[in-house]
Amino acid sequence: MRTVYTCTFRIPDSAIDMNGHVGNLEYIRWMQEIATAHSGSEGWTIDRYRNLRTCWVVRSHHIEYLRPAYAGDVIDLHTWIADFGEWQSPRKYLFTKSGDPRIIVRAETVWVYVDAVTGRPKRTPEEFMTSFDVVAGEEEALRLAGKSRSG
Repeated sequence: MRTVYTCTFRIPDSAIDMNGHVGNLEYIRWMQEIATAHSGSEGWTIDRYRNLRTCWVVRSHHIEYLRPAYAGDVIDLHTWIADFGEWQSPRKYLFTKSGDPRIIVRAETVWVYVDAVTGRPKRTPEEFMTSFDVVAGEEEALRLAGKSRSG
């Protein structure tokens, strides 16, 4: 069971906006991709959700941009589940440059578990909740990811 899931990648030229740094929509895309990868790594694949006729949908995103990132930067993107509610779950994200523990972007998405046929919220399965550890705070997440924090 992975409490903090990390993906490392190099920022492509295509992610850069007219201001010369990573565009806002790229961060959201990367957040969705790593959430899906983390879920799949614990057995909750897209096929499994399809078979259950359920899925997770975004209720809200909150993103705080602290430092810019540029084409060619190597980024560590960390994600974890911060809590479980009856039918929703906040997931946290931290973007850092590889080898540098300073945070570039911190974010949170509130995901809602829904019936894929009706679109209505559905109780989060106990089996899903036992597949993931909850990580309460950023400091703990960075420690578990093997990073120490500064600034």
